Amino acid sequence: MKVHLVNPNDNPFGIGIIVPRWLYVLASATPLEFGDPACCDESLEPFDISTVQPGDVVGIGIHTLNALRGYEVGRQARERGAFVVFGGTHASLYPEEVYEHGHAQAVVKGDGDAVWAQVLRDFAAGVPKKLYDGGQLGAEHFLPARWDLMPADRYMIASVQTVRGCPKHCSFCSVWRMDGQKPRQRMPDRVLEEVVELRRMGFRFILLADDNFYPVTLEDLELAERQGNTARLEELQSLRAERFELLDRLSQLPNDSVFFTQITMEAAEDTEYLEAMARARVRGALVGVESVTEEGLKAVFKNFNSAGDDLVKRLQTFVKHDVHILGSFIFGLPTDKDSTFDATVDLASESGVDFAQFVTLTPFPGTVDFLKWEKENPDAQIEIDGIPLSRFWLIPPRLRPKLYLPHPSMTPDQIRARTQDVWDKFYRFPQIWKRSRCTTSIRDRIAYILVSKLFRQMYANTGLASDSARKGRARKWGRWIAKPCRLVFTGRRLPNLQVPVANIS
Repeated sequence: MKVHLVNPNDNPFGIGIIVPRWLYVLASATPLEFGDPACCDESLEPFDISTVQPGDVVGIGIHTLNALRGYEVGRQARERGAFVVFGGTHASLYPEEVYEHGHAQAVVKGDGDAVWAQVLRDFAAGVPKKLYDGGQLGAEHFLPARWDLMPADRYMIASVQTVRGCPKHCSFCSVWRMDGQKPRQRMPDRVLEEVVELRRMGFRFILLADDNFYPVTLEDLELAERQGNTARLEELQSLRAERFELLDRLSQLPNDSVFFTQITMEAAEDTEYLEAMARARVRGALVGVESVTEEGLKAVFKNFNSAGDDLVKRLQTFVKHDVHILGSFIFGLPTDKDSTFDATVDLASESGVDFAQFVTLTPFPGTVDFLKWEKENPDAQIEIDGIPLSRFWLIPPRLRPKLYLPHPSMTPDQIRARTQDVWDKFYRFPQIWKRSRCTTSIRDRIAYILVSKLFRQMYANTGLASDSARKGRARKWGRWIAKPCRLVFTGRRLPNLQVPVANIS
C-alpha cells in the first residue's frame, strides 16, 4: 500500500513560487508503518496516474478554484483501484459534492494534522469511515512539515505557519468561518525549528503562511481593559508577548533571511509591532485593502480599514518601517464607478505599495457574500452546461461568466476590461523599475523585477482560461522566466545553523 498526496493544478509552470505546505504537513501526519508518502504538487508537473496501484491511498486537497481538477484526479485514481480521500476547505464545505464528482470514498473536514493517521489505519484495517471530522485543533497539535520530502530545487519560497484563525469577519472571506475567529498560535520554538530547517536547505525567502499575522490588536487590548476583563486581558497580553518573542528570535537569523506574511491594516497603528517586524526582516505583507472608498469598505464589512488620504498614510506607515506591501484590491463592488479604477491604481502608486493584485468580486463558498448571493439572487440558479451558476466551480472554465454578482451601473465586460487595464498600468516596466528602488542590493533588485513580471503573468485577471492557445503561451513564458527567478531567490545552505534562543531580558 502506497500513500499518494496530490495538490491539484491544471496549469503547471515547472517551478513553484510558494510551497503548498499542506502536502508536507500531511506527509508528517502519515504513520511510519505506511512509509514515506509520494507528494505531488501539480503546479510543478501533472500527477502521474500510472504510479497508482490497486490498494493505494490517494489523498487530494482542494479549495474551490482547483476542485474541478481535483475531481478529475480522484476519478482517475478510483478507476485504478485506489482508496480516494479528499480534504481541504472545499471538501469540508461540500462533502456530498466530493463523493459525486470526485468519486471519493472518504472526506476529511477541518484540520487534518491528527485525523489523517486514523483515516489510513481504518483503511488498512478494512473499516474506513465515509466522513472524518478533524475539527479545529489547538496549536499544540499542529504538526511540522516533512521538508525532507520536498523537491527544494523547484521552489522559490518556503512556507511556515505560526497561527490559524482570524478574529475579523470580512464578508468575502471564509477564513474566520472555516478556521475560527480565535487565533490558534504556535509556540515560537516550534516555528523556529521549521524555519531553521528550511534555512539549512538554502531557502532564504520564507512565507509565514498565516490567516492573520497580527492576531492581537491594540484595540483588542484596550477593549478588554475597558471592560475590566482581567482574564481576557492577560490572555491577549500573553499572545502578544509570544509574537514579540518570535520576532526577536527571527531577527537573530542570518541577515539575508527574508520573510513575508499576511496582515490586517490595523497593524499600521502599532509602530512597536512594525519595528519588531522590521528587525525580524519581515519585509513584505499582503494587506487586504479591498476598496479605496468608505462605501466600498462598508459593502464588505471591513470598516476597520481606512479610505482615501488616511489609507495612503497607513500604507506609507508600513513602508516607513521597512515592511513592504502586496495590496489586494477588489473590483465589482456595487459602489464602484468607472472612476474607481483610476483612483485605485493612483492610490496604489502614491502609497508606495510594492506589489498589488486586482481581482473581481467573486462569491466564494463559506463566505457571507456567497450565502447572500445564493439565497437572494435568482441569477444564481441559472444553468450553464447543465450546472447552476451557484456551483460555478463545476462549470468548465471557458464557459464561466466574467462576473457573478450583478452590478448596478457597469457591465461584466466593462469591469473585466477596466480591471485588466489597472493590472497593465501598475505593472508597466517603468513603474516596476521605479518601485524596485525599495531593494538594497543588485541581486534583490533583479529578483524584484523578475518576480513582478512573473506575478503579473501568473495572477493577472486576464481571462486567458478561455483561450487555450494564449494560455499555452503564457505558461511557456512563465516557465522561461521562473527558472532564473528561482536562482536569484536561492540562498546558501547553512547546515550548521542553530535555532536562536529566547532573549530572557
